[in-house]
Amino acid sequence: MAKTVAIVAALDTKGEEAELIRDFVSAHGLVPLVIDTGVLGRPTIAADVSREDVAGAGGASIEDLTASRDKARAMEVMTRGAAVVAARLHAERRLDGVIGIGGSAGTVIATSAMRALPVGVPKLCVSTVAAGDTRPYVGTKDVTLMYSVVDVAGINRLSGRILTNAAGAIIGMVQAEPPRLAERPILAASMFGNTTPLVDRARKTLEDAGYEVLVFHATGSGGQTMESLIADGYVAGVLDVTTTEWADELCGGVFSAGPHRLEAAARLGIPQVIAPGCLDMVNFWAPETVPAKYRDRKLYRWNPNVTLMRTTPEENAELGRVIAEKANRSSGPVAVLIPLRGVSQLDSPGGDFWWPEADQALFSAIRQTLRPGIPLVELDQNVNDPAFADRATSLLLEMLRTTG
Repeated sequence: MAKTVAIVAALDTKGEEAELIRDFVSAHGLVPLVIDTGVLGRPTIAADVSREDVAGAGGASIEDLTASRDKARAMEVMTRGAAVVAARLHAERRLDGVIGIGGSAGTVIATSAMRALPVGVPKLCVSTVAAGDTRPYVGTKDVTLMYSVVDVAGINRLSGRILTNAAGAIIGMVQAEPPRLAERPILAASMFGNTTPLVDRARKTLEDAGYEVLVFHATGSGGQTMESLIADGYVAGVLDVTTTEWADELCGGVFSAGPHRLEAAARLGIPQVIAPGCLDMVNFWAPETVPAKYRDRKLYRWNPNVTLMRTTPEENAELGRVIAEKANRSSGPVAVLIPLRGVSQLDSPGGDFWWPEADQALFSAIRQTLRPGIPLVELDQNVNDPAFADRATSLLLEMLRTTG
């Protein structure tokens, strides 16, 4: 049976582009399914899912939206409706991949439909805003954004090539078959550049024990994605040894994962081992982007695009309380490990961020806040020392054996 590619676009303004993609998809043996998300103008090509259907799924009628000419309300309704329609089509096995076309508004609507689909379903959006801050469009899903280079406004020599590339890409994604791998229980681990030795060693041990380990880079979206997959029931256990996103949440850094980081495993009772990895640092972009109030702080240029700021004893004390309070909510097995000789590569004796007083404020707050009954293991090692990785993995494996 031929696979189906959904094409999400406002057919009053992007009908020509949608038609090019539709015809290309059809010519390559797949079934195109056009979803119209326009509101005001008349569609220039026929839709398989009409704007009336999308608006209805979003909780309004297209007639009301057209009459009111309230752009903000129309955006809200069509964004919500596109997500509902995409989820329904996928549940009915009528959608194998989705491609969207749009400017800023069209990208919002199309990627809303994409974020409603499970990870692994091919998702691609040709967008005028793909070269900017894409986090609001991608969220925690595997959305691919292709920069349109020129405005999405008709077909010309450049846009025709780009749209054809996009059509070819979504066809390839839909037709590609993933490798056949043995089904193993999934574990999640959090990692940063400054905890790579720890997680690399732990991952090998856990894989040798028969688990599949998904490693999430603690860049805000990484932590959110990990929390999302845990909440969706994919994960059997968590090695959350890089909790640095909380430092960004506290201090206004660029890699915050929001206030609900460290909650999913606790809520579901999934075994987890927690460590304060990289809580010595807050992330900003290039040095000139560091807020003025932090300019006299200890800064380290990690690479040309990332600047790290050392957290203070006061900030570390608050972070210690947060980590312990999140652990206290656990309804399942949990343990907290403290690396007494530093929480990152930079925070080690002689390192640029080595500040024992700040670390002690962090560790003391964890000790004082953690509820009785939760194991607190203190090791006279740096977080990246092999012995620390071995202790963390042995604790998690013991929890998994006990609960499994």
